[in-house]
Amino acid sequence: MHTMLDVDERHWWYRGRRRIIGAELHRLPLPAPARILDAGCGSGRTLEDLVAYGEVSGIEISPEAAEVARGRDCGEVFVGRLEQLPWEADTFDLITCLDVLEHVPDDRMALTELRRVCRPGGWLVMTVPAYQALWSYHDEANRHYRRYERATLRTAIADTGWRLERLTFFNTLLFPPAVAVRLAQRRRRNGGPDFDLHPGPRWLNRALEAPLRVEAKWLARGRTLPAGLSLLAVTQKPLA
Repeated sequence: MHTMLDVDERHWWYRGRRRIIGAELHRLPLPAPARILDAGCGSGRTLEDLVAYGEVSGIEISPEAAEVARGRDCGEVFVGRLEQLPWEADTFDLITCLDVLEHVPDDRMALTELRRVCRPGGWLVMTVPAYQALWSYHDEANRHYRRYERATLRTAIADTGWRLERLTFFNTLLFPPAVAVRLAQRRRRNGGPDFDLHPGPRWLNRALEAPLRVEAKWLARGRTLPAGLSLLAVTQKPLA
């Protein structure tokens, strides 16, 4: 449990992604206060950021992670699946779903259920791993069902009744070396340790987080990035 907290707080990827998401949320016209759901909240670190925007709830499939999330005392946290949410229709003004959809067997069922609990005019901000061609041991170790292309994510969004407002890659500046590592992993297929989730030394985390700081500032201006290890989509539930 201590390791889980340490990773969420210190690891460069989670810290950098929080900056990216913060840049996007700052641009959204949310009511004050908003009702917010973090779908797939993990240990609840994102809940601590979301409380600045209103009343937060979380749902997490792992009982252990949900227990850690409850311990942050940010709001209600349920154990459950995205395909069957415990809230009534039209509950939330904002839903975040960060690197979760790739873990769900039926992503369209999950997106449909998220749409059900979102209020008309409400927002869904989600991130997913990009490029199926980059499938590697990292994906297998993390129990992914898929990676996404721009086209496949667009289609899933359209098929489930969301309106796509913004789509961009991120984790772009580290893209070339990461591609080389992932492809080497895939060729070896030796099931080696997944170093991606180890916190590592603070100096290395600071160095690896720096490119995502730059990208967050770029995206905060409403710009996009042409390629990267991840995709970010901002979608809205139509008013009618």
